[in-house]
Amino acid sequence: MADLKNLFLITKHPSTTQIFFTSLFFLSLFLLSSSSLSDFSPSLIVSSFTSRLLTAANFFSSPSSSSSSSASDTTMFLSSVSPRRINEPKIDSETKELTSCDIFDGTWVFDDSEPVYSPGYCPFVEDKFNCFKNGRPDSGFLRHRWQPHGCSIPRFDGKKMLKILRGKRVVFVGDSLNRNMWESLVCSLRSTLEDKNRVSRVSGKQSNLHNEGFYGFRFKDFECSIDFIKSPFLVQESEVVDVYGKRRETLRLDMIQRSIKKIHKNADIVIFNTGHWWTHQKTYEGKGYFQEGNRVYERLEVKEAYTKALHTWADWVDFNINSTKTRVFFVGYSSSHFRKGAWNNGGQCDGETRPIQNETYTGVYPWMMKVVESVISDMKTPVFYMNITKMTWYRTDGHPSVYRQPADPRGSSPAAGVFQDCSHWCLPGVPDSWNQLLYATLLVSHGSLPDKSLGSLL
Repeated sequence: MADLKNLFLITKHPSTTQIFFTSLFFLSLFLLSSSSLSDFSPSLIVSSFTSRLLTAANFFSSPSSSSSSSASDTTMFLSSVSPRRINEPKIDSETKELTSCDIFDGTWVFDDSEPVYSPGYCPFVEDKFNCFKNGRPDSGFLRHRWQPHGCSIPRFDGKKMLKILRGKRVVFVGDSLNRNMWESLVCSLRSTLEDKNRVSRVSGKQSNLHNEGFYGFRFKDFECSIDFIKSPFLVQESEVVDVYGKRRETLRLDMIQRSIKKIHKNADIVIFNTGHWWTHQKTYEGKGYFQEGNRVYERLEVKEAYTKALHTWADWVDFNINSTKTRVFFVGYSSSHFRKGAWNNGGQCDGETRPIQNETYTGVYPWMMKVVESVISDMKTPVFYMNITKMTWYRTDGHPSVYRQPADPRGSSPAAGVFQDCSHWCLPGVPDSWNQLLYATLLVSHGSLPDKSLGSLL
């Protein structure tokens, strides 16, 4: 059985309202007293897995008015811990198959169908991710789909996704890997519109937020927005003045980034990530860089600093996010594939044209994700953890590599000596599969899975 603890984590702090609304409180309290999912029975773990997937987007079909929030809260709490879910909606066997399997445990299989959006035709893909525009000659990396063990996932349907997101705001918050996923989603949704002009960039009063790393798109006919806030650490980058009067950068481990603070007021889905910037030399060495209050640590191990930062994020989410209105996702670490050196020291990944086929291959599981899993398990807010690490282990072929910038206009090959990008992903490409999993998750609770959509992808 897959390690469900890494995917669906139990809410540990029922509210007073929830207590009064359920006769099963004492049973729930007993179950929640355990420190980890390993203490639960196998049937309870499977039930928790299923209900957590349903809870992740429960708000799409639930009333949002304050008069119904108490009852909704109670049902959601019970369904997270009890083998028998209260007022469980009727779902077909194929949907149950999806909710009972680990959708992040699987393999890449060949699929000759066309990508969700055509290479080079989405104007919202940045040049650094636009491998087609940058001269990449092969397209085999686009001919694979993610196949979980034990179930199948529906193909991405942009029209249906837009209907699910009608009137809602989705916000991606994190580093450039989350930006990869954000651009993928915007392009996937845009491709289904007959009139492509019905999607537009943010303008007007919000345009000044570009200085803070805010970017947004509006789908006018559906009154929904898909936004991105740049926040590579999730906590605030700052600076101090040393004894010599010189300013130097620090990272405030005890302070959430300022640009995040307003999203909880009107966001329906928030998708966080952080990871890659914690591997950079300055961060990893941790000398005179990490700060709490007025204290700047002379030296702090990066794992301890990351843990402090994640707790700051978790505390902010628990205090500010209303889980009856806003659903929280956290995207795990996306694997890099540098060989013969680091990204700035001759690291390479060019020449790779197909995924690793050996399923016994396992990369080194990032230490950051163990911290994320531990922190999320202690949160009162339900967080859907998208553990994409394994599915990216195998995709050595999906990075821009030398095709990270526009091809030389003279028609020559990519410039010699250019840094290769073996961290981000070509678009179209691997992040499209992340959004397919997001789509499948939302479909489950929205009750709009078509017949046989889970049993076959043909």
